[in-house]
Amino acid sequence: MGYLEGFAITWRKFARGFVGDDIVTTEYSAGTRSGRHDEKRPKPERFHGRHVLNRYEDGMEKCIGCELCAGVCPARCIYVRGRDNDPADPTSPGERYGYVYEINYLRCIHCDLCVEACPTEAITESKLFEFSFTSREDAIYTKDELVVGDDGRPKRLPWEDWRVGDDEFTSGWVRATAPQGSAAYENRVAWSGELGYGVRAPEAGQASESATVVPGSHGHGHDHAHDGGHH
Repeated sequence: MGYLEGFAITWRKFARGFVGDDIVTTEYSAGTRSGRHDEKRPKPERFHGRHVLNRYEDGMEKCIGCELCAGVCPARCIYVRGRDNDPADPTSPGERYGYVYEINYLRCIHCDLCVEACPTEAITESKLFEFSFTSREDAIYTKDELVVGDDGRPKRLPWEDWRVGDDEFTSGWVRATAPQGSAAYENRVAWSGELGYGVRAPEAGQASESATVVPGSHGHGHDHAHDGGHH
């Protein structure tokens, strides 16, 4: 196909958009003749967006400062430093907690490998993908911005465009119940509860009515050894 034929296709599609036929793109953030300037496409439940650091149902942080997420990150966008817990006032149930936690979103490729590597389901990804920075410093999220609030919901920053449902399905719990995983673990609830959500039910495609709760799965020290082959 030559240049002229290529431009002809472009202009035909452009003209058809004006008359309302065969519109593929969704109007977004521009103010349009249809008045749908805020319309966005629905996102799938496993969409990889902005991260959150989760807490247990009693409010303690799930991050134990192990740095596995930083080690597995192919973009080298995560920086973690752990610190020993204060025995009188622990931050997490383990010996250590994530004292420093930073994610550089100028580098992040949302591959979800950090979520897969986390042994405590501390880091998951929401469906938020629309955020714009006015400075490079804003693109580096700190622990204060990443840890969920007292309601278990992500903290909403001024430059983020949250919509209904963007924080309802995070990616961490899905990997333990994926239908394409090992049949031996189907319907087995093997993940801990989250502040604001409790213990998440198995996803659609598996019978939650017959779900088997693995002993110890609701506590802080539940065993993740049987979660390994589910994704």
